[in-house]
Amino acid sequence: MGTVAGAFSGLFGVGGGTVIVPMLIAFYAYGERMATGTSLAAIIVIALLAAGMQGGIYGNVDVETGLILVGPAIVGVIVGTAVQQRIPEKAVSFLFALLLIGVAIYMLVP
Repeated sequence: MGTVAGAFSGLFGVGGGTVIVPMLIAFYAYGERMATGTSLAAIIVIALLAAGMQGGIYGNVDVETGLILVGPAIVGVIVGTAVQQRIPEKAVSFLFALLLIGVAIYMLVP
């Protein structure tokens, strides 16, 4: 699972939410909340390494824009975590599945 998450992180800039969370739920019977927290812990290192390689080796990181995104992302994490704790886990799974389907459709339909 870690190798797949790392490969997806390097290939697509994803890994935690789209790879680790579904795999923890499907293969290890994690609840949505535990899978999310575990995934977030794992992606700290994965994201740092992937960003370092993308930027340091290939020059594919816009540090200024990345830093601009940090502030609003912190607010989003606080709000998202609080909301996640207040709604049923089935609802979290359903919303997550809808998000993935929506993103897939957006990327496939020109």
